[in-house]
Parts: sequence; structure tokens; C-alpha cells
Amino acid sequence: MTTLTDTPRKTTKGTAFLLEDSAPQDIFTLEDLTDEHLAVGQMVDEFWANEVEPNLPAIREKKPGLALSVLRKSVDLGLTAMTIPEEYGGMAMDLPSLMVTSERLGRDGSYGGWHSAHTGIGTLPLVYFGNDQQKRKYLPKLAKVEMLAAYALTEPLAGSDALSARTRADLSPDGKHYILNGQKMWITNGGAADLFTVFAKVGGEKFTAFLVERAFPGVSSGAEEHKMGITGSSTTAVYFDNVAVPIENVLGEIGRGHVIAFNILNIGRLKLGPASVGAAKNVLAISLKYAKQRKAFGASIADFGAIQHKLAEMAIRIFAAESMTWRVVGLIENQMHGAATGDPNQELKAIEEFAAECSMVKVYASEMLDYVVDEGVQIHGGYGYHHDYAVERAYRDSRINRLFEGTSEINRLVITGMPLKRASRGLLPLFEAACAVLNQTPPQPALTNDAEMNLVHSAKKIALLTIGIAHGKYADKIEQQQEIIMNLSDIIMEVFAMESALLRSRKLAAAGAGANAADATAVYLRDAIARIEQASRTVLSGSSDADELRRNLSRLRDYAAHDPVNAIALRRQIAGRLLANERYTV
Repeated sequence: MTTLTDTPRKTTKGTAFLLEDSAPQDIFTLEDLTDEHLAVGQMVDEFWANEVEPNLPAIREKKPGLALSVLRKSVDLGLTAMTIPEEYGGMAMDLPSLMVTSERLGRDGSYGGWHSAHTGIGTLPLVYFGNDQQKRKYLPKLAKVEMLAAYALTEPLAGSDALSARTRADLSPDGKHYILNGQKMWITNGGAADLFTVFAKVGGEKFTAFLVERAFPGVSSGAEEHKMGITGSSTTAVYFDNVAVPIENVLGEIGRGHVIAFNILNIGRLKLGPASVGAAKNVLAISLKYAKQRKAFGASIADFGAIQHKLAEMAIRIFAAESMTWRVVGLIENQMHGAATGDPNQELKAIEEFAAECSMVKVYASEMLDYVVDEGVQIHGGYGYHHDYAVERAYRDSRINRLFEGTSEINRLVITGMPLKRASRGLLPLFEAACAVLNQTPPQPALTNDAEMNLVHSAKKIALLTIGIAHGKYADKIEQQQEIIMNLSDIIMEVFAMESALLRSRKLAAAGAGANAADATAVYLRDAIARIEQASRTVLSGSSDADELRRNLSRLRDYAAHDPVNAIALRRQIAGRLLANERYTV
């Protein structure tokens, strides 16, 4: 398969977008997918239409064995082996292929949960950290779903604080096994999985990963949890009662389980981006059709400005999330340029470099989806609150995404924490750039005639100004100021979204396309700079004394000043094109 690394783009480092300018040709977008990637998407669409969609009602009702049966039907298409190297029975396909698949399977949280948990967090720990013996033993079976995989990290008393796990592993007297005792909770695929990646503390201290088979005596699952949404996925507790795990089933190194746990979560966070985009596109399409069909006051509700505003804003936020997601995919692929396709070690290093961006994708896309489903219910009115309508189910299914793969709050800690740590180690000149902005007296406005690019530049200056002032106040104790960190993360994330959307829209325009993208970007940039200004105000008020605050707010106002556009007219144009196509379109 042709990969994105065949056409390398500008090389950069994680979160360096705050310090650097990029051009449209520097970023990867959805429109850059190869014919091979598009063929993967078509194949998944056909599988969805023929095998998944007809079975969704029964899957959501937890018909025994059905979801697993459908999953096994995807084996012949290679959908369960995409990330597995060829020598272990896999397809060794690239990251974009995985993302294309994630978007299409994201249309339903129940079946998507089965597939994603198996092929992602269930299989990838072994792909990236397993030794050859472990891979040969398990990966061929995982590729064919002869064994179903699950990832067992969370515990009842250690949710986001994974390293405080109480599950314990003690070396047996003969030195041949680790005896595992403890409990895991909220385990996706937990009721049916045959192989678990389990995290436990060796001797009660050294956080370590183990490959644990259900067949090992002492492994058992609890009852299926009754959840708000994704009702057809399997979610259970998993118990370990004096489970003898062979020492050869230690995954990675003793005491280095956190490396496995956090890196696998980075990948899961990135995958959540296209999955959320796929779900949002589906809800938007459903809402567009309903709005055209539903009559009120003698007209279709699609003719009403209030409804058009909702439809357009749904598309605007989808466009931003989609642009961010594929840009990060391109950054990771470009980081791997020159590496062999399917080299798990190189891919892992590249994903780790852009861990903050993966967290941005996770937070932004999951919160975007929550907005889209909420407005989908609103457009449907009372019918949107009824079980017979798809948007009701989508509304419930969406909520888990802000908890999956680390809560949005944990990911916001990563978004700001990662660049601050790199700056402190001298790996990212973030503090120098912040000082340069702070030392501009008076603040230097953008001088180009490109109003939209000026907005992006101003947003970056606000980000650097705010980071500089907050860090000057709290220094290395800034991470203890979580309200400050949450707002800084929102600023950084909005900057990335603004630039990603603008560069993609410019790239589309150069190809004679993207009318909706141009209008969406024009609206989004101005809304985003307002949100950035408000978040910055919050940080500055918590980081400045009275005299400093007045000066800092004056600088902020200078940077945030901009001319508005006719957002009402632009949203109506966007909605008109969406309604004509009855689906999301750029």
C-alpha cells in the first residue's frame, strides 16, 4: 500500500505549532488519502451495510454471541488484523487505514466498542511491547479472532489514577509464575475476552503488564454492567483469584507497565477522533433528512433560521475536528518517514512525540460529538427523546467518549503538561517564545492583509502571553493549579483547531473545492478567538495582581481585536448546501 510517508511534509515536534507557522501544503488532510485508503473505506462501508447494520438492533439488545459472530465475519476482510505485522498473520497496514476504519465503525458505539477494543487497546500492547515468542503465540489467534482481546487497567478505587492500582502480582516460590490477585472494572469486551492485558504491581510496588488468558484458573468476569449508552458492548468487572501467570507472560519489563499503559492510551485517544467524527456525520445526516421532512407552521423546519444555525454549527465543529484529526495522523506518519511500513517501534515513538496532539483530538472530538447529538435531539423535538429515533440512542452513546481513554480532564492535563515539561527540559523553546511576546511593548499587531491568518497568529500570541504569565506566577507548581491548566489547554486546543481548519480550507480552495470549508472556517476562527479571549481572561485574573491584570487585559484585548463576518449569512449558506446533499460535505 502507498503510505503517507512516501510524500514527506514539513518535519516538526510535538506542540511546536504554537511557535511555528505552517502552510497548507505542510499538513495532511482527509483529501490527501490515497486510492488504497479510499478502497479500505469502501470495503468497511460495504461490510457495515451487509453485516453490521442489519444486526444492530439485536446487538444493542445483547443477543448472546451475535456481536462476536459479526466481528469474526470481518476477519476475511482483514479488519481484525490491520495493525498486526505480516509475520504474525496480520496485514501491517498504516495508521491512516486504521483511522479510515475507525471513522466508519464509529457510527455505532455498541458494535464499534467490540471491534475497537479488540483491534486497538486489546491487541496493540502485544504488537508494540511483546517479544517474539509472545507475538507468535497470540497474534495469529487475535488476527483471526480465535481469541478476543481486552485491556484491563481500571480499578474500582483507581480510575484516572491508574498507578495507584491495588491488583497485586507475587512471584511463586518456584519462580515460574506470578500469582495475580485483584479486580478490574469497566473492562470493554470483559464478558467474552479470551486474552487480557492486565496491569498489576509486582510485590505491591512495581507496576507491570501481564498477558492473562481467561483459561488460567482463577480468572472470572462479573455480570454485564447496565450502562447509559453503548448498551450492546460488553462491559464487566474482571476478577483474579490466585491466578498463576507464567513468568514468560510478563509484557515488557517489570516495573515499566506505565510505559505500556500510557502509550496505548495515546493511540486510543487518536482513534477516538475519527470514531467521533463518523458518529457525528451520521447524526448530522439523520438530522438533515428529518429537518426537511418535518413540517411546522406550514413549512419545513429546515427553512427556519434557528434550525439552519444548528445544522451549520454541527458541520462547522465536525470540520474542525476532522481537520485536527487528519493533521495529527499526518504528523505521526511524517515523523516515521524512512521507517519500514508497519514498524511498531517507530510508530510508537512517533505517536509519543505527538501525545499532546492526540489528547487534543480526543477532547475536541468527543466534546464536538456531544454538541452534535444534543442539537440532533433538539432538532427532532419530542421525537428526539424517544427510543424509536436514532438520535436518542446516539445521545446516550456519545457521553462515554468524554470518559474513555482518560477523562477529558486528565487529557487537558496532558495538553498543557506535556509542552511545559518539554520546555523545562530545554526540548521546546516555549518559554523563550512566551518571553518574546511578553517583552513586546506595546503588543505588535499582525501587519498582513490576510485577516484569517492574522487571527491564527493573534491566537498563538494570546496562548504564549497567557502561558508566560501563568508560568511566571506559578513556575514548577503550575500543575497544581488545575483551573489554570484546564483553561490553558482550551486555548492551546483552540489554536490547533483554528490553524488546522484554516490550512485545510486553503488547501481545498487551491483545488477549486471547499465552499463549505471556507465559510465554516470564517465563522469558526472568529468564534474561537472569542473563546480563547475568555479562557485567557480567566487565567490572567488568577495569575496577576490588580495593576498587572489591567496591563495584561489591555494586551489581551489588543491581540483579540478583530472584525466580525456576517455569521448568520454564512451559516445559512452552509446549511443550504448541507440540506441539498442531505449529508456532511466540505
